Amino acid sequence: MTCFALDKQFASFSSMATTILLVEPDTTLRKAVTLALENEGYRVLQVSDGRRVLDFLTGSSPNQDIHLLILEAALPQINGFDLCQQLRRQGYNLPILIISSKTSETDRVLGLEIGADDYLVKPFGMRELIARCRALLRQWSRAASDQPAILRYRNLMLDPVSRTVTLRDQPIALSPKEFRLLELLMQYPKRVWVREQLIDRIWGTDYIGDFKTVDVHIRWLREKIEQNPGKPEYIITVRGFGYRLG
Repeated sequence: MTCFALDKQFASFSSMATTILLVEPDTTLRKAVTLALENEGYRVLQVSDGRRVLDFLTGSSPNQDIHLLILEAALPQINGFDLCQQLRRQGYNLPILIISSKTSETDRVLGLEIGADDYLVKPFGMRELIARCRALLRQWSRAASDQPAILRYRNLMLDPVSRTVTLRDQPIALSPKEFRLLELLMQYPKRVWVREQLIDRIWGTDYIGDFKTVDVHIRWLREKIEQNPGKPEYIITVRGFGYRLG
């Protein structure tokens, strides 16, 4: 079945299934990843062109049954970094895993800064890919199932049910990891969190990576909620320890 035929079947799948949208132009890799994920019980939709994903997800009838997006960085027409950034700017909230042959720290940090939840370097093992997908889906499921009261701090308001954030009554678009970070900080104002604790609570104990991802997400979060990110008033750095709210 071609990618385009799969595109047409987006709306036909049950919302009860865990559905992964795979965006990969390499036919051989796309088939291998699809087979590995399907063997784990996931439903996998495939597209090879980023423009088709953008058209569908931001169209008049966006599909609500996509639970995870696996996004190749090097896509034709529109690259994966740009596509990820556009989706986040438009407020599309779902876990995004970028896969890329680019191995530099700069590229990995860029992927996280523009809104990806994880970054996996090619070539990768299918077991690692599946583990990362499971971790992202598990984190998202936990976040989506929590329904605590609305959290407020100064002019900042976070609604865990609708997963919305407003600052001075203006909506703020956050990625899932940014949202969860802010939610955790607002749940425990004045508590100092070290990076290891934030990794365990937000990324999970089976997270594969270093602690720099915490700093990346904190910096991007500050850029969205602080009037002067260089002199933050909401998310405070406690030197030698970590971060706290206020």
